Amino acid sequence: MFTRAQARLYLLFYVVSFAALVSAQAQQAETYQIVHTYPHDAQAFTQGLVYLDGHLYESTGLSGRSSLRMEELETGRILAFHDVPSPYFAEGLTEWGDTLIQLTWQNHAVLVYDRATFKLLRTLPYPGEGWGLTHDDKNLIESDGSSKLRFLDPVTLRELRHVNVTDHGKPVIQLNELEFIHGQVYANIWHADRIARISPATGKVLGWIDLSGLLPAAEHSTPEAVLNGIAYDVAHDRLFVTGKLWPKLFEISLAPAKGPK
Repeated sequence: MFTRAQARLYLLFYVVSFAALVSAQAQQAETYQIVHTYPHDAQAFTQGLVYLDGHLYESTGLSGRSSLRMEELETGRILAFHDVPSPYFAEGLTEWGDTLIQLTWQNHAVLVYDRATFKLLRTLPYPGEGWGLTHDDKNLIESDGSSKLRFLDPVTLRELRHVNVTDHGKPVIQLNELEFIHGQVYANIWHADRIARISPATGKVLGWIDLSGLLPAAEHSTPEAVLNGIAYDVAHDRLFVTGKLWPKLFEISLAPAKGPK
């Protein structure tokens, strides 16, 4: 028979072990299955990706090589192209109404285009670095390489609020390209093969998507050819991902984490 003290210790051990098991299960990342593979410009330093009205829109970076593009998904063919002039280093991209909004990295400028013609409509000042950009129904959502997501007025770019992104209380830094999907912010993490699913209300990471091995290592042309670029087809519930200097773009479906055998 257990003494009362032994019973308490046993109960405590059970509670702690159960909590650890639940935490470990929560940490397990979703995996993926490749649905389709499409060609992608291997010279495109992908910084922003949007799927809209049957086409991909892409922002590519590097000073002197930055661009805004509209592409045919099935072939990768560039249908429209805007050369972003030096010294701009283009970054994240999102649509808002009939415009496209493109961040720049350290140029303290946001470029707003007519979506149909790619005509530059205006250039707005912005105080910080620009990394990733998406939007919900009311606001733009921006990352700057830190653990913060900033919610901006889509007209003035005034910061309305921000959340600090955390995973089990620890900051998640280097948030990069963003996409708003099913009420969550999906975020690439620079130089990581994972996507974080983030609550826009609290900043807490709700889950991870492990994309390890998506593009074989032999097809990574440089160490900077990293996963970056998330787009979502709302009408057909399709998720697309690619990377900087990747020769392929993938439609993927998500699969539950594989538990221990």
